[in-house]
Amino acid sequence: MSFVPNTAEIRRHMLESTDVSSFDELIACIPDEVLLTSALDLPEGISELQVSRLLSQLAERNRDLDHTISFLGGGVYDHALPRAVHHMIRRSEFYTAYTPYQAEVSQGTLQAIYEYQSVMCQLTDMDVSNASLYDGASALAEAALLAHYATRRNEMVVSHTLNPFYASVLETYGRNLGFVIRKIDYGDGVTDIEKLQKALSDETACCLIQHPNFFGYLEPMDEIERHVHRVGALFVSAVDPISLGLLKPPGTYGADICVGEGQALGNPLSFGGPSFGFLTTTKNLIRRIPGRIVGTTADGKGQRGFVMTLQTREQHIRREKATSNICTNEALNALAGVVYLSLLGKEGLRKVAELSLQKSHYTLEKLEELGGFGRRFTSPFFKEFVVKTPKPPGEIVNTLAEQGIFAGIDLDRFKIGLDDCLSIAVTEKRTVEDIDTLLSRLAQFRGKISSA
Repeated sequence: MSFVPNTAEIRRHMLESTDVSSFDELIACIPDEVLLTSALDLPEGISELQVSRLLSQLAERNRDLDHTISFLGGGVYDHALPRAVHHMIRRSEFYTAYTPYQAEVSQGTLQAIYEYQSVMCQLTDMDVSNASLYDGASALAEAALLAHYATRRNEMVVSHTLNPFYASVLETYGRNLGFVIRKIDYGDGVTDIEKLQKALSDETACCLIQHPNFFGYLEPMDEIERHVHRVGALFVSAVDPISLGLLKPPGTYGADICVGEGQALGNPLSFGGPSFGFLTTTKNLIRRIPGRIVGTTADGKGQRGFVMTLQTREQHIRREKATSNICTNEALNALAGVVYLSLLGKEGLRKVAELSLQKSHYTLEKLEELGGFGRRFTSPFFKEFVVKTPKPPGEIVNTLAEQGIFAGIDLDRFKIGLDDCLSIAVTEKRTVEDIDTLLSRLAQFRGKISSA
């Protein structure tokens, strides 16, 4: 005998339990302008085959990187992905695994996390790594939270050269925690050191600097470190992991916390995710790290094993003692990063960084020869740079997208004083032919390319 629920009866019980007399009273807090005032205009139902065909047609309207040339940057990049990475992370042992609550049946997953932590510590020259975070933005915000609790201070000093999306997440984190966020202007594409010095005080919990920054330029990290530590604040460095194939790692210039977006390490762009954020620190901050840490041990027979060593997250300890409300990690994406770095090794990573550096500088030099396009800043940069454009950057971006090229990021959208500028990123994946194609298409905004 089947039971068919009485909808009216269910609604009555629900209203009684919420102490309201009608459904309209229940939703009275919702503004009128967002309420639906008419019936949904839905089409007639269609078959499964028709749905599949419709979804395929809609998907084909997207411009993917198999059919376009990308010079996009700003936090995610089109680097070459070795096929072995895809093969490894799609093994069922990893692909179907979840959080390793039972160490005795999760040795493979725990070892993968342990290897990830080891690699990230080597890459950043820091003492400790957690098991990964959601993305670069949440990693930076968690670093600020860590600094807040470690120093018992509320002020965060950040530069306008920080990724605007990272800054937005930081503001969201700090809104109900009493954070005071002091933003520093930039000069020649990098943080204004004089203004930074004036903003730092004995109320500063941390200073968060991106290097290379959102524009792609290299910040004077050694100098910034001295000013930050002079006032007893923590120094947070947000880095592009690929740049560490060439640039000094954060541990070398005295960073207390290093964070970043791990997408460039073996993960595709995938419409912005999923990826993983990384966070490494000095050893004295280990008990304030968000998430979890995996360590090695030995069983009763002396055999090596892996266990979750620190779990300072709200799922495992009392909520008021948790260092963070983030209660998982991006293990599969982090594993892709481990496999990628293992395949490349130190020399391979250096080569990727060198090619990105060389090709980006070559692109800028050729752009300047076009006429009308000029470098906005003269500071050194890694693989990303900003150019002034002869036409509105949004017009250029939209026109070239129709021609199969993602020309870069229209910086006008961020309202940071670069309304006539385009940000262009060039990775090792871009060939000379790709770059020449970009140049020839950009020439339509200034006429034909000169023979020079």
